[in-house]
Amino acid sequence: MGELVKQIKEGLLGLIYPRLCFGCELPLGECADYLCETCAQQLLKIRAPYCEVCGQPYAGAMQMSFECSNCSGRHLNFDFAHAAYQSKGLARVLVHRFKYHGHFYLANLLGQMLNEALEDERLSEVGAEGGDDWVLVPVPLHSRRLREREYNQAEEMCRVLARLRGLPQVHALRRIRYTRRQAMLDRAERLKNLQGAFVISTKDRERKKIAGKCVLLVDDVLTTGATASACAQILFAAGALKVVVITVVRG
Repeated sequence: MGELVKQIKEGLLGLIYPRLCFGCELPLGECADYLCETCAQQLLKIRAPYCEVCGQPYAGAMQMSFECSNCSGRHLNFDFAHAAYQSKGLARVLVHRFKYHGHFYLANLLGQMLNEALEDERLSEVGAEGGDDWVLVPVPLHSRRLREREYNQAEEMCRVLARLRGLPQVHALRRIRYTRRQAMLDRAERLKNLQGAFVISTKDRERKKIAGKCVLLVDDVLTTGATASACAQILFAAGALKVVVITVVRG
């Protein structure tokens, strides 16, 4: 009886406030949660072959693992990175709306998209037997940037992923320097911009949750990998066994 009442209430609410697609804003069908079928098909899923370090996808058939020109001969502090989708079209628009335009309602959708990054076979143990060794760490914002945006997009997506995977979310990192936006800088400028920007948390309970653990470092987008590398360096210094970067999109 209770379930029937719930369905009736949801039906009446749907008549007054019909659910709209987050992409095209047209009414959604009964089976869709956030995107209509047409918009969902616009998302470009990252599939092999892709760079074994940064996850940059490539067309064609490759039988062996490889490193892209962005990573070859370059030291990045994380073990590897993987994204769910290419930063093109609707996926890019959704991330930008959430990150820069205050569309907080996108948190659940983007968190579920982020969850798809864990389909990489190298992460098959996450959430399975032995999954207790993994923790989620969002890339932090500086307190000033947090006041400007009112929320940390990485932390909100991380919260959704923690619920979906049953993994602990650890606020192990702090951002102590207010830096220029990385999107406006080239590779050399990005590295310089991040020097001394991150430190480990001053809270003992947060630091202890990192020692001896494998970390999933969560962010919205990976481009050159400079931010992720700077964070990974701090996490390894705090005793992390492994740092894998997962993002919604690969820029």
